[in-house]
Parts: sequence; structure tokens; C-alpha cells
Amino acid sequence: MENGAARPAPAVIVAIDGPSGTGKSSTSKAVAAKLGLSYLDTGAQYRAITWWMVTNGIDITDPTAIAAVAGKPEIISGTDPSAPAITVDGTDVAGPIRTQEVTSKVSAVSAVPEVRTRITELQRSIADAAELGIVVEGRDIGTTVLPDADLKIFLTASPEARAARRSGELKGADVNSTREALLKRDAADSSRKTSPLAKADDAVEVDTSDLTLQQVIECVVTLVEEKRAAK
Repeated sequence: MENGAARPAPAVIVAIDGPSGTGKSSTSKAVAAKLGLSYLDTGAQYRAITWWMVTNGIDITDPTAIAAVAGKPEIISGTDPSAPAITVDGTDVAGPIRTQEVTSKVSAVSAVPEVRTRITELQRSIADAAELGIVVEGRDIGTTVLPDADLKIFLTASPEARAARRSGELKGADVNSTREALLKRDAADSSRKTSPLAKADDAVEVDTSDLTLQQVIECVVTLVEEKRAAK
């Protein structure tokens, strides 16, 4: 360009999917921070709406009751990878949404079509507003939420590796019970009728079982930079 000005990097939308314990969140945040992109944890949004349902006494076993109020809570997600904030009706819920009570109920709430429609619209609007690009992590981003994403990555890992990581995060949780809980959640997320956990046909699969977090981050950064260069 004239005057030797560097051409700004083209905006890139990156979808990172995969089950729990594969390093999705840590990888997505680090990649976004390294490349100057926005970041969105879609799982936190489903946790947020689940937290609201629990707090307001909605019967989690009744999809009709959940559907009837899916549009009520106002969920606002921050997109700063170094400090991803989330509020529900103005309340900071970054901590409360990580409790075991919410974790145990999020699959049931997430399976309700009206909830997925509401949250998917929210996710698309956030991605559309990200001027420099965004890393969006979840379970159905490449297949349903952002099927036209520039780059789709599907992170996998063995159940053992995932349980070890997750129990480490949960500070001393029993690895075997953690593994059972992960597999149960996989089954629920993969078999639901609306937007199941699935790998997009054009996604790049990265098995993180034997990789350090740093190696996974470097791998994904390289893939994003290659995609940017090709735009």
C-alpha cells in the first residue's frame, strides 16, 4: 500500500467446537488474545439462561415451561478474551453459572428448541458486530450457529484426558466420576434433536489428548493465520 502502511488483517470468524474437557475455553481465549480478536463462550450463555431458570423456580423437567420464558432474561456477554464477562438482567453471573447445580441442568435447558433459537440469535448478532473478527467456542457453532465461519475447528480428546483436565479444574474431583459425568453430558448433547454436538464436514479436527495447552494454541493460531493470509 502507499506510504508503506500495513494493510490491516482481514476480519476472520473462527468456530471452535468440541465436548467438555478438550481445552476449548483456554485455547479459544488465548488464540483470540494473541490475534486481537473478540471472544465468545457460548456455553456460558446457556449456563446463564439455566441459572436464570433455576433462580426463578422454573421446572427444568418441563420443556414447555422452559420454552414459555426463554425470551425473558436479558443476557449480555462481554467479548474481551482477557476478561470475558456475562450478566443476566444486570447481575454478574460469571461465578454462579459454574456451580454444580447449573452444570447438572444445562443440558436439559439447552435441549429446548426455543432456548437454542433465542441464544443462537444472540450469538450471531455478537459475531456480526465483531469488527476485527471473533473466536466463538461451543458445541454447534460450525454446524448451526455460524455455518459460514471462515475457519471451523473441532477439538477432541480421549475421555481419560478430558476427565483428568476437568477434575484438575474442579480441584480434586474424583477422575472416574468426572469421566462418567462428561460421557453422560456428551450423550445428552450429541443425541438432542435441536443442534446436537457434531463436527462440521469442513472442520479441522485437532486431538488434544497428548498435546500441551501451548501446543494446541500454537496449532490453532497457525490455522487462523493461514486462513487470514488466504482471504
